[in-house]
Amino acid sequence: MNATDRTPADLLSSALAADPGRPLVTFYDDATGERVELSVATFANWVAKTANLLQDELSVEPGDRVALLLPAHWQTAVWLLACASVGVVADVGGDPSAADVAVSGPEPESLDAARACSGPRVALALRPLGGRFPQPPEGFADYAVEVPGQGDRFVPYAPVDPEEPALIVAGREFSGAEVVERARAEAPELGLTGPGSRILSGLPYDTWEGLNAGLYAPLATGGSVVLCRNLDRLDADALDKRVENERVTVIAR
Repeated sequence: MNATDRTPADLLSSALAADPGRPLVTFYDDATGERVELSVATFANWVAKTANLLQDELSVEPGDRVALLLPAHWQTAVWLLACASVGVVADVGGDPSAADVAVSGPEPESLDAARACSGPRVALALRPLGGRFPQPPEGFADYAVEVPGQGDRFVPYAPVDPEEPALIVAGREFSGAEVVERARAEAPELGLTGPGSRILSGLPYDTWEGLNAGLYAPLATGGSVVLCRNLDRLDADALDKRVENERVTVIAR
């Protein structure tokens, strides 16, 4: 990664320039058996489309707040980087009533909470292969319907300021520069030593530690992540097999 990278979006741009074909996020849901692997290029394409959705369709502007009521999931990682690309604040598990946009998973409690947002509301079905809802929740745009038609390239209308707020998680606010700096500084503690490092994370995304292990630190070091939802359903032998098959170098759980 480049020493001049100041925002999470910069980190993704550098990863794309360095090796677009390498795996970046491999996602498992051990409740459904789902597995999906996204290369840097595929992940960046999802980020660009989502950023265009935010900027053009949802009319967000730098400094606006997006409440993300989502679990640790590859689509959540996409939204985090899309927010960083536009310059809006990704408020993980934040109060929808104080947000300009609310993004919810399919769980009824999340959808109910998201309805407190007076601005646009987007729902993610979190189905395999990014599938859509059979019936979209009332009052929500279906992400899987809206995002495919968005542009494959993204250019922000205004430059993103690395020193402005970019992330809120567990009540703590981070600028884009702080996210990058902390991700780089803490990566060695996670065992991420550079390109080729591959971390398996079963941590939720509702803490900095979970976000760092499950996205930011591997991105900042040229590594990759095997992001596992419902990892507690996997027995020890199955976990050992996954570690071997996925060439995992370190585990965070």
